[in-house]
Amino acid sequence: MYAVIKTGGKQYLVKEGQEIKIEKLDKKPGDKVEFDALLVFDDKGEKVEIGKPKVEKAKISGKVLAEARARKVAVIKFKRKTRYKKHIGHRQWFTKIKIGQIIT
Repeated sequence: MYAVIKTGGKQYLVKEGQEIKIEKLDKKPGDKVEFDALLVFDDKGEKVEIGKPKVEKAKISGKVLAEARARKVAVIKFKRKTRYKKHIGHRQWFTKIKIGQIIT
């Protein structure tokens, strides 16, 4: 069974047992998380439920595995002829979640 969830301004296609990285949540490792489903369908695509904006009675449970930072992204500012060069790095926080059950 698959579902589409929305969190952190993004949508994710998830299935049971999958581990995903999402925008940082204010949860600690080991905490439980629930999401509302926007779309739910089975493996073969025969039974499809589309929400307006979310599917009623559909919940996706999960467990927070870790909270960490992503790889560094280099930000370089450079202006020619003026000897201006600036190098900055940024590491975005994320939360790693394991999807448990998709309840319909």
